[in-house]
Amino acid sequence: MPRRPQRRSASGTLSIAEFFDRDRLYACQRAIHYHFRDVTLLENALTHSSVKAADRPSYERLEFLGDSVVGLVVTEYLYTLLPDCDEGELTKVKSEVVSTDGLAAAALAVGLEGFLAVGRGIQMKDGLPKGLLADVFEAVIGAVYLDRGYEAVRLYVLDLLRPFIENSLSDRGAKNFKSVLQQVSQREYGDTPRYEVQRRSGPDHSRVYEVCALVGGRKFKPARGATKKDAEQAAAKRALQEILREKSRTRSRSPGRRRRRR
Repeated sequence: MPRRPQRRSASGTLSIAEFFDRDRLYACQRAIHYHFRDVTLLENALTHSSVKAADRPSYERLEFLGDSVVGLVVTEYLYTLLPDCDEGELTKVKSEVVSTDGLAAAALAVGLEGFLAVGRGIQMKDGLPKGLLADVFEAVIGAVYLDRGYEAVRLYVLDLLRPFIENSLSDRGAKNFKSVLQQVSQREYGDTPRYEVQRRSGPDHSRVYEVCALVGGRKFKPARGATKKDAEQAAAKRALQEILREKSRTRSRSPGRRRRRR
């Protein structure tokens, strides 16, 4: 099938037809690592109010939906990940991840800023405002939810936001990964984690420890730290992340739940 001709406006900015050219929409889906069954949902998610029309609504309704979806997914993940944290600490981490800055960073990480259809007055040389980027991210999440349902969007949101969640936890420094891993291990395996020093290297004033966590009869990949305690925390974090990823995959394959994202 021949490619549709693209039309550029007299000002040199992208026309609506060019914004939603088939190849451009395909490139967007590749960038965000998600392919829509109903691509009109993606078009709506990428349509700013400055270029909306009677037959092409803006992203605002999808943003409203996506805001709640992102909040639920992140809240559920943190609730499971941090069983020993109180509501206040959970709220702090969640607020950082789903803040305007956090969601704008996630949007930039997948290149969403290059695909939003905006009017000439919004197109800025220095890039789109963070608030707008965050809104579009939420709109895309809302579109994914409508396209394939909660289980698919849950996995998708975690794929995109887990690195930001982990960075937030590491930066905050208030998390005790050994304590969390112990609770998860006892709940899931009826076992208490153990830690083995695999290697010590470096001079006394700059020692590096390499430690692995053993959980439920399984040895996880080692992690490093400047002290044995730091290395154990890093090893616990690595084991915990892997356990939760496996639980997420198992959940998606359980009866009545099937990962439908392509």
